[in-house]
Amino acid sequence: MTGFVHDALPMRVVFGSGALDRVAEEVDRLGLRRVLVLSTPRQGALAARVTDLLGERAAGTFDGARMHVPVETVAAAVAVVEELGADGCLAIGGGSTIGLAKALSLRLGLPSVAVPTTYAGSEMTPVWGLTEHGRKTTGRDPVVLPGSVVYDPDLTHALPAAVSGPSGLNAIAHAVEALYAPNGTPVVGAMAERGVRDLAAALPQVVADGSDGAARSLALEGAWLCGACLGATTMGLHHKLCHVLGGMLDVPHAETHAIVLPHVAAFNLPAAPEADAVLRRALGTDDVPAALLSLGAAVGVPDGLQALGVRHEDLARVADEVLAAPYSNPVAPTRADLEAILDAAWRG
Repeated sequence: MTGFVHDALPMRVVFGSGALDRVAEEVDRLGLRRVLVLSTPRQGALAARVTDLLGERAAGTFDGARMHVPVETVAAAVAVVEELGADGCLAIGGGSTIGLAKALSLRLGLPSVAVPTTYAGSEMTPVWGLTEHGRKTTGRDPVVLPGSVVYDPDLTHALPAAVSGPSGLNAIAHAVEALYAPNGTPVVGAMAERGVRDLAAALPQVVADGSDGAARSLALEGAWLCGACLGATTMGLHHKLCHVLGGMLDVPHAETHAIVLPHVAAFNLPAAPEADAVLRRALGTDDVPAALLSLGAAVGVPDGLQALGVRHEDLARVADEVLAAPYSNPVAPTRADLEAILDAAWRG
């Protein structure tokens, strides 16, 4: 075995049916007294429920979280924090809301509690992202990690099938990239294998019957493990492509990851045989890219980037931006490689 360094991120996880009822306890553990509750406009009812659970600890709500964390949204949230004198925030929702909490932590040093309602996994990583003028900038800083993450599978029962499937594939993408990251470890490998296996088993059932509590719990457990994998490693070509696509073309985050993943896997895995072996075991297949495509089709992933409104002529600009920024990857893609990957992902 080769040498490695494993950094264990300082994360507290509370997991289980009914765990939402413990949010006030988690806020108290962090010593917070005036918490701003963050959500998207569509999660207003959940935000109100959390506000009730927090009681006098809730300073107010901000329901303006948006996909890809535009800097304008962050500025608006900062103004509310300052107006209310909030000393922390609680994000309930998916990657958009948790991403906003990260931006507030980065800018203001605010501690946060995360209550994920999708399988995005952002809550487990020190990665932040901000979008300005069509360009998404990302970075890593441990200050953005939530002080506590509350996973309540009951909150995912209402997640539509059209969201559950892509969100779960997005989580799997975290584990796939972690497996061939240059700073991977045996701990990451074990979490990735378990996380991918959990999600591959649970997602078809979740899409068929969103009220299946056992499947929802298994899927959320898998998402937690896959997110933790990405939190412990660096991102590669897949995440770089998806961040550029999202920032430049404003396409939905989870669907983009789910569509692109099989095509990047087909490019990278021949150069990463150990990662390929882990994924073969987890998915029970001899052809990982084909299995990912099949799983995506089974759980409602859109048929190619064209289904998201991406024009084929936009792909050249995406390739230009990906080539312009450094990132780790098992093999360095040429422009022709990028064009081929993007074309395949566009066609579906």
